[in-house]
Amino acid sequence: MQHLIKTSDFTKDEILNIYDDAKMFLDMESSEVLKGKLIVTLFFENSTRTRSAFEIAAKRLGAEVVSLDVGTSSRSKGETIFDTVMNINAMGPDAIIIRHSDCGLPGSLVDYVDCPVINAGDGKNAHPTQALLDLFTIMEHFDGETQGKRIAIVGDVKTSRVAGSNMKLLPRFGIDVCFVAPECFKAETDEFKQYDNISEVIDNIDIVMSLRTQLERHHEVYFQSLNEYAKDYCITKETFGNRDLLLLHPGPVNRNVDISDEMLLDPRCKVLRQVKNGVAVRMAVLKKLVLQ
Repeated sequence: MQHLIKTSDFTKDEILNIYDDAKMFLDMESSEVLKGKLIVTLFFENSTRTRSAFEIAAKRLGAEVVSLDVGTSSRSKGETIFDTVMNINAMGPDAIIIRHSDCGLPGSLVDYVDCPVINAGDGKNAHPTQALLDLFTIMEHFDGETQGKRIAIVGDVKTSRVAGSNMKLLPRFGIDVCFVAPECFKAETDEFKQYDNISEVIDNIDIVMSLRTQLERHHEVYFQSLNEYAKDYCITKETFGNRDLLLLHPGPVNRNVDISDEMLLDPRCKVLRQVKNGVAVRMAVLKKLVLQ
């Protein structure tokens, strides 16, 4: 049985086939591909885009969706996550979508279920469907020609599961990845070039991916305020100038901290396109895994 815990769970050919389906699903028309199927969502962390995108994707395909309210579940009475999942599995779902703050937890559940598990984000570790929709958006923008493209991922790389998944996925499709961050937010890796300021690379890249500063994942205070951070790392019109660049962000955007209000309205910014693409890509992922 195939699961989606990390982007490497899919081959390049499988990803391209998913994208073929996603292109068809972009019209957002409902179908009955998954009629009679039941999808369970388990979100132990807050989510707006990812949870709603998965639920809309499942319903667009004709599936029924059960969203477990973990705040009122038996988890609050001391039940372990493994017991929760085994009990849900006993009810016969066709897929379980889970987000959890513990790195690696979704992957540890696959031996306890008889259906696909889809990782909707685990701590600082991975967010595979976000990376898949990011790559889909990049391929859409460049007409599938990603070989040799260069991306700067800017911001809180250290705690970002989006950066973690993208730095594994994008190079598989010929995209060169570098990071731009203050010292306290730099990635703990020597595999990719890292810079202190975007001005060092802005003339040598094709794509900028801004990240949210996830103060809730840090144990120290590095900036007196987000405005202090924004002085050097907010993406503005001045940052881009007249350069022909693609601007992405996984959301939620801290306005005028990650990206300026003006830049969010710029046609080079594809944040809302990512949201639309995210539904289509998740429809394609659900179709693949549920009908396997």
